[in-house]
Amino acid sequence: MPRYTVHVRGEWLAVPCQDVQLTVGWLGLEAVRRYVKNKPDNGGFASVDDVRFLVRRCKGLGLLDNEDPLEVALEDNEFVEVVIEGDAMSPDFIPSQPEGVYLYSKYREPEKYIALDGNSLNTEDLVNLGKGHYKIKLTPTAEQVVQKSREVIDSIVKEKTVVYGITTGFGKFARTVIPNNKLQELQVNLVRSHSSGVGKPLSPERCRMLLALRINVLAKGYSGISLETLKQVIEAFNASCLPYVPEKGTVGASGDLAPLSHLALGLIGEGKMWSPKSGWADAKYVLEAHGLKPVVLKPKEGLALINGTQMITSLGCEAVERASAIARQADIVAALTLEVLKGTTKAFDTDIHAVRPHPGQIEVAFRFRSLLDSDHHPSEIAESHRFCDRVQDAYTLRCCPQVHGVVNDTIAFVKNIITTELNSATDNPMVFARRGETISGGNFHGEYPAKALDYLAIGVHELAAISERRIERLCNPSLSELPAFLVAEGGLNSGFMIAHCTAAALVSENKALCHPSSVDSLSTSAATEDHVSMGGWAARKALRVVEHTEQVLAIELLAACQGIEFLRPLRTTTPLEKVYDLVRSVVRPWMKDRFMAPDIEAAHRLLLEQKVWQVASPYIEKYRMEHIPESRPISPTAFSLEFLHKKSSKIPESEEL
Repeated sequence: MPRYTVHVRGEWLAVPCQDVQLTVGWLGLEAVRRYVKNKPDNGGFASVDDVRFLVRRCKGLGLLDNEDPLEVALEDNEFVEVVIEGDAMSPDFIPSQPEGVYLYSKYREPEKYIALDGNSLNTEDLVNLGKGHYKIKLTPTAEQVVQKSREVIDSIVKEKTVVYGITTGFGKFARTVIPNNKLQELQVNLVRSHSSGVGKPLSPERCRMLLALRINVLAKGYSGISLETLKQVIEAFNASCLPYVPEKGTVGASGDLAPLSHLALGLIGEGKMWSPKSGWADAKYVLEAHGLKPVVLKPKEGLALINGTQMITSLGCEAVERASAIARQADIVAALTLEVLKGTTKAFDTDIHAVRPHPGQIEVAFRFRSLLDSDHHPSEIAESHRFCDRVQDAYTLRCCPQVHGVVNDTIAFVKNIITTELNSATDNPMVFARRGETISGGNFHGEYPAKALDYLAIGVHELAAISERRIERLCNPSLSELPAFLVAEGGLNSGFMIAHCTAAALVSENKALCHPSSVDSLSTSAATEDHVSMGGWAARKALRVVEHTEQVLAIELLAACQGIEFLRPLRTTTPLEKVYDLVRSVVRPWMKDRFMAPDIEAAHRLLLEQKVWQVASPYIEKYRMEHIPESRPISPTAFSLEFLHKKSSKIPESEEL
């Protein structure tokens, strides 16, 4: 008999159907009847038969025709939503889909796999796992170490040894011994009670990253989880069954207990879950719809699922990858601004940076030369002011290598810490199969990623701060020799006046967000956990700082391209013309005032998708090969210190530009 899972006003109802010739309208009405059945006020309806509603698929939110037969409109066990007329604007209305659902109407199950072993995951791979590009499998070695670790736990249970979190309570209750017949209940109670987060749920991408990272840590073999349970978790990931994980509630020690408990809660079939097929629904229904069974926790397994720094680290991973992308594109945007403001390239001379050989500074100066070197890329704009009497530029142009450079080095430092954390065992107690014992420690403390992500926010913010000052120079006619606010008929048109205000507002907001969260600590768990990292907030605000920085640079990119319009018919260098063409493929020149927010969003999307880097980087790398023949392409954040210091200490004349 076909069955459908129907969402009505925040409740999920399983509605069987004996006759598939019945219509979508019948299904909606039957779901409403079941919804009001146990409501003391009849659900607020005078008569169920008079209720007006729409029915739509949870996947993609496509509306259904109430007169269509179910066998034509729906598949067996499909998830649908009944939207009652008048409910959509109610403050109590909870949509069944997370923000950005339009992206998931196009979701395609990945075919490729990443093999996890707990030791070799990198930031780029985790971000791609979050985007749904890969499924997960374990390496044979990982399976073996997981099994050996579990044997230690089984031995402890069999011998009735007193071990924290396995045969005792937690935190303040660590001295309370639990009888063997209560050990499974202990783990379920742990997950339920610790699922106490608040706030909006993580997006599907971020929840997927969190789940993938927890799988990677469990694959190291120090957590004591059974291979059977771990494979069930992997099956849920591969089916994109993602628990409801509120973004707030972790203090970052003992690990990210609240968010990871919500993650585990969905896996045991409780709370809410989301999948592209179902939208938000009760976890048991989502798992069932994908042919999966809820996890039945064995001793230690609840603790194994919830104890660690994976919330901080997974969000930090996204932050550091996006920071890396915007840092290298910031050099391109700034180079375009320098051209529009008719700046000089003398400040990027090789010898200047050789005598202050910070890796990031050297790389940024190199990128500016690769984009602006008139011997390689003739610029009519540069030629037009070759013999001007200006000696040097403002700091926002002249000091880009020094300011952007330290941001690159900051990202490299943070990325190293985050990569180590990705492949670290952060449980308590730790299970050492080789020694046949468990040891309690403090690897769950999130101070490492918390401090690193506070540092990342401070570093990346400087890209926004200096960009906003360049926007001011572009918009200010006394500094730019361009029309005020980059628009003709000023007064009638306001041009980029308020776009600059938006950039200033974002920079000001960043200043507050850059206050380190990890300098705070509040004692919790009856003073058992008396020092914490506050790393969850460090990660979330680092992401906000990175996003604001992307948006400020999007505004600068638009302003610089608009400045080009007033210098035509003169042309800039070939790589920068390619960047201009890219922007003009999504945003028209600003001839008169129009709705600007979509233009900023379009430019932001170009930066998010790294398209600015993609069009300019071939010219940068070609220049690198021509001027440093023996070098290999250098990652914008993962510099080879040995190589760069060797190059900067003595640069042969043949390599001078």
